[in-house]
Formats: sequence, C-alpha cells, structure tokens
Amino acid sequence: MGPALGSDTIGLLDAVLLNHDHHFDNLDHAGRALLGNMERVFTTKEGALRLGRNVIGLAAWDSVDLQTYGGALRVTATPAQHGPADSDRGPVIGFILASVHIPEEGIYISGDTVWFEGVAEVARRFEIHTVVLFMGAARVPAVGSHHLTMTATEGTQVAHAFPRAMIVPLHFEGWAHFFGIA
Repeated sequence: MGPALGSDTIGLLDAVLLNHDHHFDNLDHAGRALLGNMERVFTTKEGALRLGRNVIGLAAWDSVDLQTYGGALRVTATPAQHGPADSDRGPVIGFILASVHIPEEGIYISGDTVWFEGVAEVARRFEIHTVVLFMGAARVPAVGSHHLTMTATEGTQVAHAFPRAMIVPLHFEGWAHFFGIA
C-alpha cells in the first residue's frame, strides 16, 4: 500500500530518523529521493556510509542534540535486533527523543526489532512515556519461520517493561511480509 501522505504534502522536516536503509520496506526509492532534501538524517553508522551526504551515523547509546523552535531535543540511538540473534539482517537502531534538560525521560521509537535484552536495557535506562512499537511479526523467506519485528507476545513484554508508557503499535500492515508471503 502506498504512503498515507505524499512527500509533496509533508512540508519541511527538521530531521529524519531512519531505523535502517537496506530494506525496501524501510527506505524505498521515493524515500531515498526525499533524503536528499533533508538537512539531517540519523541512521546506523553503516547506513551513513552507504547514504553519505547529510546522514549522521549513530551506534547504540550515541546521542546528538538538535536545536528546535522550543529548545533542544536529544536524539539517542538505541539497540535493535532485526530478527533472530543467529541471523544477520543488517544493522538497525531505534531512537529515544527527549528534552536535553530531562534526557532520561522521553519517547522510545523501537524501529524494526524483536524483543531482546537491548530493549529491556532501554527500559532500565530511560523513563519512557510513549513507546512507538514496530509490530506485525514480519517474516521473509531468508529467515524461515523467524520474525523480524515484534509479535503480540513481545508487545506484551514491552508493555510490562515500560509500565507507565502508552504503547503505539505501527508498521504492522501494508507489506506482504506481514502475511508470510514475501
């Protein structure tokens, strides 16, 4: 399915948070074209090497402060694991968005990850009020029956790990790999 909004209707963006660049469901041709007009793009270190230009590569726990209209925003990269531990689907990261004045509180964007110790570590390090959780248990033939994003059971584990957070599920429809046919 196509995007909810066309790139011509979005307007100016201050920054892009890119979980990973090497899978088409995360960064398609239109997305790549849009990145060229962005002032700042944050992604994995490997992705920054591939994309170049205005792309800043981050490893887990790296932080960058952005000046915004209302103050400063801290972007912290978080660990992510795109599938089973024994199957390398390439580097991915999640993100925490927080005020630089209260960097330990914020919004957690999981990105494409499964439940693993890195997600639990995010819960231990930060007081999260909102979790944007990539779900759908995406599957592709390259990893067999293993999933690449959170299952419903793993979403429940996230809810227990972040007991005061509102959980916002997304990225769970619109691609063939959510139906096991990719």
